Amino acid sequence: MPELAEVEHGRRMLDRLARGKRVVDAWCADDDIVIEATPSEVVGALHGATITGAHRWGKQLWIAFDRPPCVCLHFGMTGGIRTPGDDPLVLESSGADVDRAWPPRFCKLHVTLDDGTRFGFVNSRRLGRVRLRDDPRNQPPISKLGFDPFLAMPGKKEFAALVKRRKIPIKALLLDQKFAAGVGNWIADEVLYQARVRPRRRADRLRLVEIEALRAALSSVVGAAVAVDARKDEFPAEWLFHRRWGKQKDATTHDGHAIRHDDIGGRTTAWVPTVQR
Repeated sequence: MPELAEVEHGRRMLDRLARGKRVVDAWCADDDIVIEATPSEVVGALHGATITGAHRWGKQLWIAFDRPPCVCLHFGMTGGIRTPGDDPLVLESSGADVDRAWPPRFCKLHVTLDDGTRFGFVNSRRLGRVRLRDDPRNQPPISKLGFDPFLAMPGKKEFAALVKRRKIPIKALLLDQKFAAGVGNWIADEVLYQARVRPRRRADRLRLVEIEALRAALSSVVGAAVAVDARKDEFPAEWLFHRRWGKQKDATTHDGHAIRHDDIGGRTTAWVPTVQR
């Protein structure tokens, strides 16, 4: 699933390609699962509008125009932004070949700008969403999200208070979008590994030094992933990310520690018993 860094990649692409340009043509799929408006409403919001920027909070992205409403995009499990002839991100968990056709298969939204630039929103498993909102940051679903660890990391005291009030496994807390918007399975596992915290530990029972280590790791992991534009081959070689996939029984870290896979909070969790306490 695209997490904070992957969605930020899409936001930066859109902002770079489209800011200040006018929409001259738009097409929207007739898909009432993905599109939470009628196709004509989405096209009407787009056509003739000038894009003033692309924005993100957690895994939610929205395109703002010189008039309301904004077009809000949630990538779901497999969604993303595509342009003709691009080199799109390939998610580690997808294992799928990239469709090089244009417009790509499973395209749900296709936009042409006044300089000929084209982009599309694709969503193969229909778990993403396209919404219209006048004020996305202050309307659901974005208004119900917690802090964004890249855009608005809480201070040490506030972060500790947020952790201490919850009596659930720390892995489940990290995945709760009302706690930290944009954190998904691989980021949570990486943060816990780097902070050396066992994923089943109860959040309210963590020591202050452990909570501070979690906050530092969350900031570091998200910042590093965004800095390389979510290109997985450029993640640090020692990261758990490179060896956590597939539930392989003989999987080890880069320095030889055994990786274990458990189900925690309804998600497969990769962790290292000899490192995480």
